[in-house]
Amino acid sequence: MTGRLAHITRHPIKAHGRESLTSVALSVGQCLPYDRRWAVVQQGSTLDDGWNSCLKFSRGAKSPQLMAVTAVLDEAVERVVLNHPTQGQIAVRPDDPADMDGFLAWAASLVAVDRLPPTGLVRHDGGLTDSDFPSISILSLASLADLSARMGIDLSIHRFRANFWIDGAEPWAEFDWIGRKLAIGGAVLEVVERIGRCKATSVDPETGEVRGDTLAALTREFGHTDFGVFGQVIQSGPVAVGDKWSLI
Repeated sequence: MTGRLAHITRHPIKAHGRESLTSVALSVGQCLPYDRRWAVVQQGSTLDDGWNSCLKFSRGAKSPQLMAVTAVLDEAVERVVLNHPTQGQIAVRPDDPADMDGFLAWAASLVAVDRLPPTGLVRHDGGLTDSDFPSISILSLASLADLSARMGIDLSIHRFRANFWIDGAEPWAEFDWIGRKLAIGGAVLEVVERIGRCKATSVDPETGEVRGDTLAALTREFGHTDFGVFGQVIQSGPVAVGDKWSLI
């Protein structure tokens, strides 16, 4: 089985903006560079050293408007420009205390009224991914097209906040890849586990409004709420949109 890599996406600030890339250099045991490097801490959360669960952070599952944010990261100065269709644009250096008050006010405007407000930003160079290990999420356009057809909605790739979208696989074939190796461009990943999904995937990422119950559809059609798989990099190398992928 083989095909092409269709999209690369990262999320410099967890749940606060997506950024499309044309290429990336992967390193053994690491997530996508700068993917979820920072996260927005919600009021009352006590953080451990290193990786922390998403339950401690502001997230799109509880505040749908966050799903409409886009991002552009300048790696040289670690400055992120965020855009939202109604709240406009803000630039933030997540590690600079001088930028914190302005960012928190902007971010708080996107938090649902019944949710805890944001109180700060935390950095973890290992990546605050949704798995407790440095992962890269791999999703299939064929599976997305099949779910879209079953729901009668043209589902955006950005509902699922993936790193890699692949083309050329059979729908849902990725679930059979657990424990296998996937070569993409110059890198190799081991497919580790399926990705369980949350309510963030029910949000239209263009508007930040809930539209289409993906979890109910997955449960109805398949008896679970999984979509996509997590992989770990086991061979470093460059990867670009259009690169061939294959199981090895």
